[in-house]
Amino acid sequence: MSFDQLVPAPDLAAKGKSPFPGETAEYRKARQALLREEIEFRRQMTRLVELRRLLPDGPVIEKNYRFKDANGNDIGLLDLFGDKQTLVTYFWMYGPQRARPCPMCTNWLGAVNGNAADIKQRVALKILGRSPVERQLAFAQERGWRDLDFVQTVGDDYARDLGLINADGSENPALGVFKREGNAVRLFWASEMTMEMADPGQDPRDAPDIASLWSILDLTPEGRGTDWYPKLSY
Repeated sequence: MSFDQLVPAPDLAAKGKSPFPGETAEYRKARQALLREEIEFRRQMTRLVELRRLLPDGPVIEKNYRFKDANGNDIGLLDLFGDKQTLVTYFWMYGPQRARPCPMCTNWLGAVNGNAADIKQRVALKILGRSPVERQLAFAQERGWRDLDFVQTVGDDYARDLGLINADGSENPALGVFKREGNAVRLFWASEMTMEMADPGQDPRDAPDIASLWSILDLTPEGRGTDWYPKLSY
């Protein structure tokens, strides 16, 4: 997108109008100011996406990480691509020490499941976990997830190298995107938003926020709240 040819945000915001009658002049003024910010934010997100795509080549993955797929096959990182050139992975917090998986990971995966069939038309999508793959699949069946591909990490090299296992044995989630170059695999992008980078009172979420739960709640008067978190059951 050529940013120097864009119509100024205030000019576009002036075209906004409420779908309902009866708004006050105060509401219209504030809403139009917010619309200007929304347009600028949209453009910043577009710029961010374009900058991500322009990243230079990431490192070649030299280590022979091993995985176990749903059929019990021992496979490598390259095998996770299938017939695709790009691999999107999500490491979820469902290690063997956990009785139940992380509620937020579960919430996010539920939303991704709804889009997984479409996503997999363009890229490979694999959900990685330290629990036995049979255990992951059993939970997926419980939740009614039909379109996610679960993979077990064999050993803890992958999780430890990515810094996903803490000193107390707890886990961190992680998004990682890889690209294939012949028989080699390169890192394209991995989330680097750590707890040290979180703003006060917030989780260290990525930008844009990939969780549809929070994106929807951000549209509401109450917002995300400060004393609420998703649960595995209600």
